[in-house]
Amino acid sequence: MKKRSQRKSIEVFSLSFLDVVSCGFGAIILLLVISKISQPLVIEETTTDLRKVLAALEQQLEIIQGEIKTTDRALTRSTKENSTLKSQKKNQASALSQLKNEFKDANNSLNAQSIIKEKLAQAKQSLTDEMRRLQQTTAVVNKENTVGGISVNSEYIIFIIDTSGSMRNFAWPLVRKKMQEILKIYPNVKGIQVMNDMGDYMFSQYAGRWIKDTPGRRRAILKRLVSWEPFSNSSPEEGISQAIRRFYSSDKAISLYIFGDDFARGSIQAVVETVARLNKTNRASKKRVRINAVGFPVLFNHPGTEVNIARFAALMRKLAENNEGSFVGLTSLR
Repeated sequence: MKKRSQRKSIEVFSLSFLDVVSCGFGAIILLLVISKISQPLVIEETTTDLRKVLAALEQQLEIIQGEIKTTDRALTRSTKENSTLKSQKKNQASALSQLKNEFKDANNSLNAQSIIKEKLAQAKQSLTDEMRRLQQTTAVVNKENTVGGISVNSEYIIFIIDTSGSMRNFAWPLVRKKMQEILKIYPNVKGIQVMNDMGDYMFSQYAGRWIKDTPGRRRAILKRLVSWEPFSNSSPEEGISQAIRRFYSSDKAISLYIFGDDFARGSIQAVVETVARLNKTNRASKKRVRINAVGFPVLFNHPGTEVNIARFAALMRKLAENNEGSFVGLTSLR
């Protein structure tokens, strides 16, 4: 009896143990199965979120790069504008300094012009009838050698032309016409030369030597004059000095013709003295070269230029008077 009872209890315990173990393993397997099923979904959701974040970051990067390019362009533009402003400031300071100097010279010139006008008025008042009669007689005697009051007995002629902007822009057709007229009153000369007020030659191949007078050369001079525009400072001093130094010869009768409209820089007296030193009187009591001048009325309609016009007229009158020439002031550009 005892032995049967013990075997029965052992069988019951064994079955329960197996049930417990089976349930435990089953639970573990179920957990593994559930875990494996949900893992791909989690990974897929994580990948999708990362792609969205990456796309957003790339978009922000593009925006930042665009802003950097815009900033670089603005910086470059600002640098250029700053450089331009500095250059303009420098030019304005230079122009202001120049205007101050010109204003000082203009005041001095204006005083000189007043003195000249006063002396001229006194001279006219003291001109007697006898002196007028003598002047008329002299004019008749010299009539054969003059045209329009300008002596034309020279064998060599040199044109010294102001090629500044005011002359080129407003007086050039009249310059060409007057040059042609002067050439006509000299039908035959031994030599011609053309330079600007700076002493630059019209034809570089003839620099420092005479151009032979032929109809073809005259046509070439007038044709070249149409487009000829070297730099000019509106002062004839350099051209006159160059002409006298290079071309004076004791065996040649030379006439200079100065074309211009104003004298904006320099001292009138200094130019007169420089020319006097170069254009000395020879043994026959004649000047080395005769100086004639033609004034073009370019600036008459430009307010504020009266002083420069008066300075040019005063200088040309003095040079013509001192150097056996004539000064003709034109009244119209037509």
